[in-house]
Amino acid sequence: MKRGRIGELDFAGTAGRILSAALGAVAFFGPAAAQPAGDPPLSIAREGFFYVGGKFTTVGGRQTMTGQMYVEFRIPAGKPHPYPIVMVHGGTMSGTNYTGTPDGREGWAQNLVRLGYAVYVVDQPGRGRSAYQAEVYGPAELVDRENSQRRYIAQEKYKLWPQAHLHTQWPGSGEPDDPIVRQLVASQLPAIRDFRQQQILNRDALVALLDRIGPAVLLVHSQAGAFGWPVADARPNLVKAILAIEPNGPPAYGVDFVGAPDYFRQGRLALTYGITAVPLTYSPPIADASELAFVQQDKADGPDLVKCWMQKEPARQLARLQNIPILVLTAEASYHAPYDHCTVKYLQQAGVRPDFVRLADLGIRGNSHVMMLEKNSREIAAVIARWLDKALTRPSRQTP
Repeated sequence: MKRGRIGELDFAGTAGRILSAALGAVAFFGPAAAQPAGDPPLSIAREGFFYVGGKFTTVGGRQTMTGQMYVEFRIPAGKPHPYPIVMVHGGTMSGTNYTGTPDGREGWAQNLVRLGYAVYVVDQPGRGRSAYQAEVYGPAELVDRENSQRRYIAQEKYKLWPQAHLHTQWPGSGEPDDPIVRQLVASQLPAIRDFRQQQILNRDALVALLDRIGPAVLLVHSQAGAFGWPVADARPNLVKAILAIEPNGPPAYGVDFVGAPDYFRQGRLALTYGITAVPLTYSPPIADASELAFVQQDKADGPDLVKCWMQKEPARQLARLQNIPILVLTAEASYHAPYDHCTVKYLQQAGVRPDFVRLADLGIRGNSHVMMLEKNSREIAAVIARWLDKALTRPSRQTP
């Protein structure tokens, strides 16, 4: 399987030099290192918040706002990178995923500000400080603590997928009464149950955000991966890069994890447009998702990987995404490890050229799906910054 162009990347530049200073003698491709102590205070030129999107909706004879998205920003002092990073959290979470860790360290937002990037951190519509309107959004999906235990806090005890036992980076014991676990669970929030509605609301709010702040890098994690593609499709000239951190997937049909010996059970058709459930601009064009035909691989690309679903050839192209630098980043022990390559293959088949980075290939091992909360989160933020250093200086071409 072609694994993107990571072999071509020279991780040199400003972010690499800052990382070297921060981690002392620890080489970038060496083992994970603890966050350095004694960081100087953050140098912030400006910070604050605002709301984007939304409309007035009549509920019970009264006007209320729906569809709005909370956005907080941090602008570093000095001359920041030309494009800020919009940071979109995943399911059951909020923007706090990026503004700290459950054991009290700085989050990716602060890490990236230290590396010279302005950041815009959002709460999805209907989540956190973006008010939930049950009468409009419908029922909420409640947080399941046990799901968090199985999927990333203590996944090595459940072994539901082949790579789960490799998990070593959770910053605590993983036991339900551990203070760090309690902090994580306390931060989780109910979400709109209708996932397609979530995608519509977030697409529209993120488009409104880009229209307000201008060109930016879009960082999406997990569930939010399904939002990133339609936002870039709608505003290809404003999305300067996509950081797809274990994006929602795999394409088309979901996967249920059932443990040994089979591990994988095919789920339902969830992403009707291949990588999202809301319309994308395909070429030749389609009027409806039903015009897309999917076929599954006869054989998986490896013994611990799922069999990918692809378009039936000849594959339609995603022309509006083809000139946007894209990073698909996957952790070694995550439940995404068996299938993120399928997202890469789907994009490649559609004429898109993502870079695919497996953290284990960089010597960064033992991470789960919530890598931004784990012990080596700062090192992973530096991987992202180094990729951006290179990707944003590549020769640009006109986006269709």
